Amino acid sequence: MKKYQWGFVASGCVLTILFLIVVNFLTSEEYLWFIYPTVLLLLLPLGLYSTFEKKHILFSIVASFILLVFLVMENYTKTPGYPWVLYAAAPIVLWPIISILGKRNKNMFVASTISMLFILYYTTLNIYLAPTYPWAIFPAFAILWWPLCLYHIKKKTYFTFSLNAALFISLFFISVNAFFSPNAIWAVYPIFVVLWWPLSMYYFYYRRKV
Repeated sequence: MKKYQWGFVASGCVLTILFLIVVNFLTSEEYLWFIYPTVLLLLLPLGLYSTFEKKHILFSIVASFILLVFLVMENYTKTPGYPWVLYAAAPIVLWPIISILGKRNKNMFVASTISMLFILYYTTLNIYLAPTYPWAIFPAFAILWWPLCLYHIKKKTYFTFSLNAALFISLFFISVNAFFSPNAIWAVYPIFVVLWWPLSMYYFYYRRKV
């Protein structure tokens, strides 16, 4: 990205932020709404610069810091009695960590370790902030796909992956059904759909050889 292009984008964002601040204080001084577009306008020139200069790690570090500071301020000013920012902190912090690790993200030890720490973090939050509502199974379900996919890709065991994935998804739906709506047995419907995955893999992969 050429210097004059970068300067044009950066100066345009700065002028827009100043304009929004002036409009905000002239129209509704009691409500500082200019903060929300300012966050995006700060990330825009940085994102373009990082994309053209291929400095993705720099963008992930600075952007995650800006987002985290913004959410902390929102939490402190709007709802200081409940630390909801902790729910968003883990993926925001994880973003630059994954960027820094780079190709090491394909290592099973790295994937498993980060996944376990991620699950431990949300399980701890679940216990202390909402012990009667086991919502931690949702981020755990999402993050465990990383080591699961990585393991079977490395081993090239795609049919086994379909079996394990179908079992994993089925257990997830059964858990959600049991925890959140035990009076209505609805988990059988998505499980029935998921079972077509390994079945189709079997006929496509194995029966084709025969």
